Amino acid sequence: MNPYRSLKPLSGWRVLVPRGGNWGDGVAANLRTYGAVPVIAPMINFASAENAMELSDALKRLEQGRFDWLVITSATTVDVLISQQVTIPPTTRIAAVGETTGAALTLAGYQVDFVPESDNSARGLVKEWPASDIVGRVLIPQSDIAEPTLVAGLATLGLEVEYVSAYRTVGVPVSEHVAADVASGRIRAVLITSGSVARQVQAQLAPLPEDTVVAAIGPRTAFDARAAGLTVHVIAEFRSASSLVEGLAEYVIAHGSDHGDDQGAAS
Repeated sequence: MNPYRSLKPLSGWRVLVPRGGNWGDGVAANLRTYGAVPVIAPMINFASAENAMELSDALKRLEQGRFDWLVITSATTVDVLISQQVTIPPTTRIAAVGETTGAALTLAGYQVDFVPESDNSARGLVKEWPASDIVGRVLIPQSDIAEPTLVAGLATLGLEVEYVSAYRTVGVPVSEHVAADVASGRIRAVLITSGSVARQVQAQLAPLPEDTVVAAIGPRTAFDARAAGLTVHVIAEFRSASSLVEGLAEYVIAHGSDHGDDQGAAS
């Protein structure tokens, strides 16, 4: 158990959780153990891919064994595989970008063959790709707004990569009540879980009050948040929900109410 929890460092802090579902519920429960009052306000959602035929064709070729690797970058893509009732042949190996995605695949009944150990990101997956397996065809079903980092990186290694849009990421307006609580400073911290969320926070809630703490789930997300125009105070050590909440708690213990400047990673 994290020793900071007993101190309840986030006691009285209202924290914006920008995703719902099981993930949001889990983060909210974790925040409460630190004394926080979570405010779940989903800011992004997922919709069907615009070109359903293109996705269907790619998944059919996947089932026919036409790809040596399937690379999955989010639990949302796993949901797409489940909804399409995709059967992946044993000759096709599966790579997951991180532990959370890998767990979603395993729960859905798919066998995961490779997960990067030290960096759960597209860059980490490319960097740690098995040197003995830089051959063959790779299918990458991703969000329609996914950056080309993964596709370009694996192609540079020498793999034959095909990208297909598996779903669309769309913004969800927060309620007037939540927007007002952010503007007034009543919500004292905002969690940033992806570049998409960062852009929604900037579009819907900026400018944030100077005292509002912005916590990003990892360096890449922090980069995207800053690119969107947000000041980032906390960067989770690991790309996980628990690390994000723990980083926020550590930051509040270290800085108290003095958190107006961009400090980078919490220590």
